[in-house]
Amino acid sequence: MIISTTPTLEGRPIRDYLGIVTGEVIVGANIFKDLFAGIRDIVGGRAGAYEGALRDARNTAFDELRAEAQRLGADAVVGVDIDYEVVGQAGSMLMVSVSGTAVRL
Repeated sequence: MIISTTPTLEGRPIRDYLGIVTGEVIVGANIFKDLFAGIRDIVGGRAGAYEGALRDARNTAFDELRAEAQRLGADAVVGVDIDYEVVGQAGSMLMVSVSGTAVRL
């Protein structure tokens, strides 16, 4: 499955537009509390535990996007947008969402 932020794929004409597909993940406050406990892993101004949690959430969101596109019979998803938002009471959760257009090449 080709995933691209661009609206087209060079040399690969789009035959059918199948619709918008999405993937969302919300990481709750408990995960961040656990991460605070491991804050000692900050090296060179970077927090490895936070980066790992964000990476996992983003990968899961992309897995959902890919699965939805496959259910539609897509070969690719174009025009992909990645968003990170703080949600919940007092910003207690982080949402990672990805969306794009499923296409058949």
